[in-house]
Amino acid sequence: MRLHNTMSRRLEPLRPLRAGEVGIYTCGPTVYDAPHIGNLRTFLFEDVLRRSLHLLGYRVTQVMNLTDVEDKIIDGAHRAGQSIAEFTAPHVDEFFADLAALGIEPAEHYPRATEHIDGMIELIEALIEQGYAYTAEGGVFFRIDRFERYGRLSGIDLSQVVRGERVADDEYGKDDVRDFVLWKSAKPGEPSWPSPWGDGRPGWHIECSAMSRHFLGETFDIHCGGVDNIFPHHENEIAQSECAHQAPFVRHWLHSEHLMVDGEKMSKSKGNMYRLADLRQRGASLRALRYLFLSVHYRRKINFTDASLDAAGSALRRLDELRFRLEHVAGGGPDSTADGDAGGEEARQSDDRADATGFQEVLDALRRDFRAALADDLNLSAGLAALFRFVKETNRRLEAGLETRQAAAALAALAEVDRVLGVLDPEAWLEPTQSAAAWLGDAEIEALVERRDAARAERDWTEADRLRDELSAAGVVLEDTPGGTLWRRS
Repeated sequence: MRLHNTMSRRLEPLRPLRAGEVGIYTCGPTVYDAPHIGNLRTFLFEDVLRRSLHLLGYRVTQVMNLTDVEDKIIDGAHRAGQSIAEFTAPHVDEFFADLAALGIEPAEHYPRATEHIDGMIELIEALIEQGYAYTAEGGVFFRIDRFERYGRLSGIDLSQVVRGERVADDEYGKDDVRDFVLWKSAKPGEPSWPSPWGDGRPGWHIECSAMSRHFLGETFDIHCGGVDNIFPHHENEIAQSECAHQAPFVRHWLHSEHLMVDGEKMSKSKGNMYRLADLRQRGASLRALRYLFLSVHYRRKINFTDASLDAAGSALRRLDELRFRLEHVAGGGPDSTADGDAGGEEARQSDDRADATGFQEVLDALRRDFRAALADDLNLSAGLAALFRFVKETNRRLEAGLETRQAAAALAALAEVDRVLGVLDPEAWLEPTQSAAAWLGDAEIEALVERRDAARAERDWTEADRLRDELSAAGVVLEDTPGGTLWRRS
């Protein structure tokens, strides 16, 4: 597997510290608000990475932090008249609900910054002891001119930096590079913890260094985030961790690009900073949103538009139609041919063997090409191209008649691909209301279909249409064929 390393700016082979195991640290949310779809694009890229590693045979330990103490959280809690725990709780719940809504698999660990204060203090003490940090203005700051490799990740030229100046904010730009804060002195009304430098709270950057060390060690395999994390956050993580441990911090840095909306950057002022709740209100399909995110390489910007979401929905319908036909054939439906039924004809037996061999090659090509795409820096564009080549060829063979075992093998191949995509099972994406009273069970659907078939046989078109409408309202699509009526859930 080759991955693009932001540090080296090139593709590099994945070489885990321990054979067959990969440790991943992913920067999670700062829980002062619900995540927007740009945040979720990054979390979904990390989900694809995790799923791909699993499919390729690796054991994965993923850590995603929750920043639950930070400037914006403190400001929001103060305005709401709440403690930070009360203020962040609903945002944490919404974050996990959004992950589940997009089919993002859970990480092994979700540490919260407030649970690891002692580890942060230990790191800061080590940095002071080695001369990389100093106390000033009641807090502790990292001395960036002591770390010669500062700026490698983001391209900062340390020779152009004014030395000795400090910045107490957690977020700032490349044009404002200064000694950054590790520990902030307590202010009235703000949460604080005791430390050797007086009561205070950690800076944002030291939080991730401490939590990654706790779960993955001083050096680990992959660190992920969005491109907006590169500076200052990830640059500062590298400086803190490598100076404290005198060891390399991360082997591979992976970053996903921005999400645009109608060709523009998201912003509250433009009214285009969408959350999942906003898309639900517009009737958007979250399954189509996941597909849209999958279809664009993680290092390319995504332009979210109504048209792009519609195109994703159309692609899913093609996949659903194939899966629908394969399920009926695998169950002995009208498009199938009996396994091994050659009618005693040697020529027919020979043709069947050749056709079976040919279809096995189609299945093998899907598996081979899809895995090769994943191993090439998660190139899902190529992976989806392989999938739709499979769709085209399998549909052609369905028209000619496919054996039940071949249909079952095709469904198994699709299920393997879906271990990464997570979009090929439409029933998994049903809303709770659709899976309860408003959603008919299979036996009820079969009974209504049989009643409609009987009405059609008796040329009672009014009753047949009424039953079709009833099934349609319950989310059931009918397809009348010479061999009988097929149905599927919409």
